Amino acid sequence: MSIHPGTASERRAPDTHTETGAKKRRRSPTRVNPALYLFPLPAVAIIAFFLVMPTLQAFQYAITDWNGFSAAFNYVGLDNFIRAFTKDSLFTNALTNNLKFVLLVVIAQTLFSLILALLLTKNSRGSILLRALFFFPTILSSVSVAFIWKFIYDPNFGLANAVLGTVGLDALQGSYLGNNAQALYWVAVTQVWFHAGQMMVVYIAGLQSIPRELYEAAEMDGAGRWQQFKSITWPFVAPATSIVVAYTTVQSFKAFDLILGIAGNPPKQSLDILSTRIYSTFANSEFGYAAAQSIIFMAMIALVTWLQRRLLRLTPKGE
Repeated sequence: MSIHPGTASERRAPDTHTETGAKKRRRSPTRVNPALYLFPLPAVAIIAFFLVMPTLQAFQYAITDWNGFSAAFNYVGLDNFIRAFTKDSLFTNALTNNLKFVLLVVIAQTLFSLILALLLTKNSRGSILLRALFFFPTILSSVSVAFIWKFIYDPNFGLANAVLGTVGLDALQGSYLGNNAQALYWVAVTQVWFHAGQMMVVYIAGLQSIPRELYEAAEMDGAGRWQQFKSITWPFVAPATSIVVAYTTVQSFKAFDLILGIAGNPPKQSLDILSTRIYSTFANSEFGYAAAQSIIFMAMIALVTWLQRRLLRLTPKGE
């Protein structure tokens, strides 16, 4: 018995219209219950009440001479902003100190955390233990760190001078925080010690995501350690560096509690930064002027962060 294939008219052609309709039905988006849109409302309300509204009020107060207590105040326009840059030497001093502090900490902390990450990338027991030790300061409060380093820097019974005296380096002993020309540098050392371990973890995550095959291929081509770092490691950790630099910048601008813990309230001029200067202005019942300083502070952080991303170009193209 032989089976003959049917003619073209006998063979059933696929119902393209039916298949297309079925695909459209399958791909149709699932309807979202409108009630689900109510779930973000509590978070939005909290953000609006505690962040958006105070920010808008800061802009309102910044153009007034309000003292924070009386119901009466006058609108002064841009006088508070002009005063900050042209008539207030304390504010310009704090701004200069803050920019210097940010520059010091960003460079030192980025380099130190990257070096630590390169040394501790392997998941050996020793590396894991050292990672934990370097990360430990991050879990401490800023006030605790400030008092620890205040003891270390104490010129009379501090640990730094005691260790230098023990090893016969008495010539290097000093007053540290008492030296106005060096005080800011020593606080920068404290800031780097405080957060370098945290940034190290970010770099380790970036380093461990690099395929090992790239290094093996580079070794076969005769590339040395520096060439491998320049051509493989650095491009791959560039996104992590972008995070580290941005986060360190914000930390350095907001080192309020660390400065007050080390230098007291109010800090001396050599250690005064924008956040402590704004706090002092609020304490002097100059709420309108302090609001203007706060806006300048916020704009400064945004500008520096934007310039970093534009000048350093650490974010890969397309991101």
